Amino acid sequence: MKRSTFLILSIAGVYGAVLHAAAWSVNNFLMTGPKAYLTYSSSVAAGAHSGMEECKFQFGWERWNCPESALQLSTHNRLRSATRETSFVHAISSAGVMYTLTRNCSMGDFESCGCDDSRNGRVGGRGWVWGGCSDNVDFGERISKLFVDALETGHDTRALINLHNNEVGRLAVKATMKRACKCHGVSGSCSIQTCWLQLAEFREIGNYLKIKYDQAHKLEMDKRRMRAGNSADSRGATAETFHHVHATELVFLEDSPDYCTRNASLGHHGTEGRECLQTGKNLSQWEKRSCRRLCTECGLRVEERRTEVVASCNCKFHWCCTVRCEQFCSVVVCITKTVAF
Repeated sequence: MKRSTFLILSIAGVYGAVLHAAAWSVNNFLMTGPKAYLTYSSSVAAGAHSGMEECKFQFGWERWNCPESALQLSTHNRLRSATRETSFVHAISSAGVMYTLTRNCSMGDFESCGCDDSRNGRVGGRGWVWGGCSDNVDFGERISKLFVDALETGHDTRALINLHNNEVGRLAVKATMKRACKCHGVSGSCSIQTCWLQLAEFREIGNYLKIKYDQAHKLEMDKRRMRAGNSADSRGATAETFHHVHATELVFLEDSPDYCTRNASLGHHGTEGRECLQTGKNLSQWEKRSCRRLCTECGLRVEERRTEVVASCNCKFHWCCTVRCEQFCSVVVCITKTVAF
């Protein structure tokens, strides 16, 4: 009999109609940029989607778990947030768009671009030369800017922060690229190698940006000068602040709200009803602490409800040629309700 424990924070009580904050859907990417670039629109949409899916993975066990309302990539229409979480959303979305455009370019999906062979033939280092088909990140970067940065129509400090974090995402794509090589030589001696640059897995870019999120820098601005709007005084204050910010560093302006509690106007659903893990195989320390982080530290407590799922298990192949399984093995799934203390 196999038993595994899976804890879920389910909603306690009956909620009324939930008002969701207005959110930018992936399709909003397609409403920007010159019409001549509509040929790239499906790749842009796919890239934005992959960015948000990676965001959900990276924050799956956090109090803020990258809800759909998080895709708010402009500062107009009252979407003025400039928190640490917003900085990650801008970076991972921008990275996703650039990544997908670059990959599709290298795969030959666009007539206007292909591999980056600008280095081919040059000596790259001892025993190797540039060659092959490097992923064309310059193309991906250029087109992604036209779409993603065009969403930012503001001219104040928040707008500059958003554009900066967009760029951090694009730089992350470049920073995680890998060198791949092919050996040449008599009898496989590998006396010389031909090498090219290729994109890393997108999960690696997500991991890279999650570290940047943890290390994000809060900008301390002169609020009096900021209130001056798009004046010379305001622009001067912004320029002074950004002078000390590194190009690969995520930045934010406002402290994060309390994500434990529900705030419909901001699109925050709180942690009540969230899934958490308490026991299981190969769990990280962060995952093992998810019930404490999402539940007890938010003034909620965990209650278990066990259900048994009947399934075949311990299947073995017998010569020749059948597969036999033990039947009616119990798999325990724990579902938890959360109730405030």
